[in-house]
Amino acid sequence: MKIMGIKILTDSACDLTREYIENNNIGLLSLILNLNGKLIKDDLGQTLSYKDFYNKMREGATPTTSQINAHEFEEEFTKHIKNGDSIIYISISSSLSGTFNSANIAKNILLEEYPDANILLVDSLSFSVGQGFLVSKACEMRDEGKSVEEIVNWLEENKRKVVHSIIIDDLNHLKRGGRISGATATIGGLLNIKPTLYIDDEGKLVQGEKIKGKKKALRFLANEVKEKAINTKNETLYICHGDCLEEAETLRDIILEEQEFKNVVVNYVGNVVGAHAGPGVLAALFLGSNR
Repeated sequence: MKIMGIKILTDSACDLTREYIENNNIGLLSLILNLNGKLIKDDLGQTLSYKDFYNKMREGATPTTSQINAHEFEEEFTKHIKNGDSIIYISISSSLSGTFNSANIAKNILLEEYPDANILLVDSLSFSVGQGFLVSKACEMRDEGKSVEEIVNWLEENKRKVVHSIIIDDLNHLKRGGRISGATATIGGLLNIKPTLYIDDEGKLVQGEKIKGKKKALRFLANEVKEKAINTKNETLYICHGDCLEEAETLRDIILEEQEFKNVVVNYVGNVVGAHAGPGVLAALFLGSNR
């Protein structure tokens, strides 16, 4: 089998814009959202707009999510194998979803039929645009003419340097997901406590400090970027939000008063990640020396 090119794939937890996905020829597999008993394909806000999704959560909807199954990966991988492409799939953290495992099952099945296929799987150990950051890096390296091995080696060496600094607005969504106790959620709500979250080196979501009040929460995120971001003039800062654009733009402005980035992208936290984080979530994601 002659290898023709490099096909980069990811899943809808990456929270990149649909425009970016299309412009960079990225293959996208969709997780599934269960909202009010209806199964909805998570396709970066096309079927269900981000605004409508968060409004439904504010009205009391309690969505759940489902991973991508192995059969879907088989179908997607087969298309690119038959086209003669090497495949790089960059997944949501395996600690947060079984999706990476589904991809691995599909890969092993297909290698029996296509032993020369080049299927490389990268567990991002990230989510949302932390995962998207790695996808964008892979695209840049592909466009620079880097080999599959060079791209995957860079991703593996640097994926634990993608920092996720997150503020949650409503603790009840975390309670529903089993992240915190009911008592903690109730007390936190009464005291206007904003818990911080981060992703550890195993790709798990971990609770950090508790911040009182939104202004202090914004300052906390800005300080995280100031203290941890590296090589900022050559890197992109991602700010993502759960339908709180004004706060996201305020955070961006605070950060840019103190630091210079090559690019700043402000985008929604998508429906799959937002189902667990809830409206009002706000995060800064960027490259650091470590997490």
